[in-house]
Amino acid sequence: MTKAERTRQFIIEQSAVLMNKKTMAGTSMSDIMEATKLAKGGIYGNFESKEEICLEAFNYLAGKLADRLDAPVTAGKTAKEKFFNLLDTYRVPRNEGGCPLLNFGMEADDTNPEIKERVRKAILSAQKRISRIVTNGIAKGELSPSFDAKRFGIKAFAMIEGAVLCRKVTGNMDATNIVLEDLKKEFETYLL
Repeated sequence: MTKAERTRQFIIEQSAVLMNKKTMAGTSMSDIMEATKLAKGGIYGNFESKEEICLEAFNYLAGKLADRLDAPVTAGKTAKEKFFNLLDTYRVPRNEGGCPLLNFGMEADDTNPEIKERVRKAILSAQKRISRIVTNGIAKGELSPSFDAKRFGIKAFAMIEGAVLCRKVTGNMDATNIVLEDLKKEFETYLL
């Protein structure tokens, strides 16, 4: 990476953490300047607008989240291992302000169509991650062919995101633990 590319990436990383915690609207250019220790000209020399920083911040956070969720799936050998590994990643709360899909999605819903579209694509990708585990498990003879992969992917993702929100707001793991255990039990009913 060139020095300019490193500086741009540094601004994205610092802004991403701020925006995920304080929202896009709640993060001022002064906040970004303070976090990066750069002058306004140093930031605007790398980005045309705060909007561009917001887009790149979401892309960065969504990429990190996808990597964090893909790794345990890849590590599993069977469909059950893959799915259970994925669920277990949600037991470890992250101190980055919560789920960027929830945070950016709620804020962008009525205010920012471009970020809303990026969040939509990230949600579909997360649902497909789960559906692929089921589809591949069926193909390998590990899971019943009656298991509706698409439906389960949508439902599991929605339940997990709801549990993440509950954990963030209540400060406890009760909803997360219940949802993760119930999803594991349901998954096991389809094992062959």
